Amino acid sequence: MRQGTVAFRRTEECRILLLVLDNHSYMESYITMTRTVQVTLNPTSEQAPALAETSRCFTEAFNHVCACGWTNDEKNGVTLHHLTYFPLREQLPRLNSDLVCSARVKATETLKSVFARAKAKCKAGQPHSSACPPRYNVKTFKVSWEDSFVRLSTTSGRMTIPFVVPQYATKYIGGRVLSADLIERNGHWRLHIAVELPTPTFAHTPEVVGVDLGIARPAVTSTNRFLGSRHWKRVEARTLNLRRTLQAKATKSARRHLTRVRHHQANFRRDCDHVLSKQIVAAVEPGGTVVLEDLSHIRSRIRLHHGAQSRRLHGWSFAQLQSFVAYKAEEKGLTVALVNPTHTSQACSSCRHTARNNRRSQSAFECRKCGFSLNADLNAARNIAAKYLTSTGIPSASGLSVNQPIAGKTLSPASRRL
Repeated sequence: MRQGTVAFRRTEECRILLLVLDNHSYMESYITMTRTVQVTLNPTSEQAPALAETSRCFTEAFNHVCACGWTNDEKNGVTLHHLTYFPLREQLPRLNSDLVCSARVKATETLKSVFARAKAKCKAGQPHSSACPPRYNVKTFKVSWEDSFVRLSTTSGRMTIPFVVPQYATKYIGGRVLSADLIERNGHWRLHIAVELPTPTFAHTPEVVGVDLGIARPAVTSTNRFLGSRHWKRVEARTLNLRRTLQAKATKSARRHLTRVRHHQANFRRDCDHVLSKQIVAAVEPGGTVVLEDLSHIRSRIRLHHGAQSRRLHGWSFAQLQSFVAYKAEEKGLTVALVNPTHTSQACSSCRHTARNNRRSQSAFECRKCGFSLNADLNAARNIAAKYLTSTGIPSASGLSVNQPIAGKTLSPASRRL
């Protein structure tokens, strides 16, 4: 296999997407990554109504395609284009033709998702949006990073609108612009611009850090680092009590308040996942490997159907956290691997003896065979790293021990969300 070729290796114990590099030398510089820059638009009093009308027309086109696809049981983009393009051009003559096509593309993606859910016998109905963000391509918008303005196609023609780039996103300026979504929240307009950048080049290192994700402790690494904050659990408990109180009232104002609480809770969890993923990535030096458990379909594998533990598990956003770790690790030149989680909490990281009663409680682990005792989550993190090393055949070549913290590594946890 040529150097830099992307390969997918699957074994019984390990599933990993990695770069095959000759002698584990250097990552190729031509590999690209995509980032989204959220800029704040400052439209004039004349431009804001035009943006609102463009958004309304785009949403109408999106809903029209969705209704057509749902009625005809059709999700093919070409077929939907032939069924809806000319009727939409007559119905919405002021909407740019490229925006009509973008609305059809978005509707096609939504229909495919809805039909997949229906096929899996999940709850699914005709998709409908009250405010679908218009998607712009290189033909319908142009960005000038130097002058801080963007040219957008609207129902009133092309408009030049100034914008402000947040400080954290300035490092992404200059990348190849791919597309953008126009979003309005509480009267404020934002443009989410997708840019393509070259992946940073880092030397590959043999460092492997296993990470045990959990509910009681958000994350524990095999290098003896306990990440996250217990304060998050207290916030979740207060939010749960508030939601129960509002649900018991069942008034219109309580339901409106409940909607706001639900959005606030989703934003809080997203912020926690951003902070935790930054801490995980910061715990590994550039070029190393982060090993996580493959938690796919974990909710369908458990037997808990009610109670506090079931509620916490179903509210656990582990997939979102893993996706945040993946894209942050890409920027640091890290490899993210997934291993089979079977017996990682029951096996002894010292003698490998596996027994269910090895784990005495949520936080206590004591091996019945050799007497080795350790924090249960830390023991699981070491088992995760060892399982990855065993599946890839690295231990004999690198001499890396996963039962001791790697010397010389320091952690500077991030305290805010990107």
